[in-house]
Amino acid sequence: MLPPNGSRGSVRPWFRALLPALIGLLIVTAWSVTARADKANAPIPAATLALMAARGTHAASPIVLRAYKKESEIELWKRNAAGRYVPIKTYPICRWSGQLGPKTKSGDRQTPEGFYTVAKSQMNPNSRYYLSFDIGYPNTYDRAHGYTGSAVMVHGICSSMGCFAMTDAVAGELFSIAREAFAGGQSAFQFQSFPFRMTAANMARYRTDPNIAFWRQLKEGSDRFEATGEEPVVGVSGGRYVFAPSSDPAKEAAFVELHRAENGRIAALVEEGAAQKACWPPSE
Repeated sequence: MLPPNGSRGSVRPWFRALLPALIGLLIVTAWSVTARADKANAPIPAATLALMAARGTHAASPIVLRAYKKESEIELWKRNAAGRYVPIKTYPICRWSGQLGPKTKSGDRQTPEGFYTVAKSQMNPNSRYYLSFDIGYPNTYDRAHGYTGSAVMVHGICSSMGCFAMTDAVAGELFSIAREAFAGGQSAFQFQSFPFRMTAANMARYRTDPNIAFWRQLKEGSDRFEATGEEPVVGVSGGRYVFAPSSDPAKEAAFVELHRAENGRIAALVEEGAAQKACWPPSE
């Protein structure tokens, strides 16, 4: 392209005038690409690697992440040398949006609940929210109920419109942990999202909530994971979550016992609460 006067002799000074701006643009672009690569390839912090080693696991071993909305926490679990998932570290969720209960439609700004799968292709090192990964909403259960929406992320930058927003430091650490698990051979990891910690006390406390039948399904999956130390094999049948029995009879028996005991605790807490309510106010 020639300058406006069309003189070839003036091309050289015209280009010379633009050269500093072009160099500056190239420097900024190169810096931006390098910065993105640096944060996406940052190592797992040494303190976190030490926690893994103390639990008999390492950076390349498979992971499961468990989110609790009410408590605003995400737990990291890793498979140890014995083949059992063990808790490693708990991270604060900087912000999530909506109420307790599942996400049902696009634009409701509700953070999902359920069992999701994150493959390597769902990791985004170029996210405008620092670093991110898509949790896989909607899953099979969500689609069976006609729920809509997409692009629900765990990401940096503490601002949420239905996602799990973390600080940049936490988002970076979770990204590096998932990256190393994929590098170690894990094809996808499970992301379990719960309304709250699935304790008997919480199940009793929220027993009249409209979502309680759904939460009982999540409770079964949670109990399975904690009793067996295995990632639950999740399916959907008749619009409900279903879970395959463990191939290890001892582990399956452990789940059955834990789940039975938890249901007994829930019933006892409900009965205790009803009795206390019936006795209030105290008689004189």
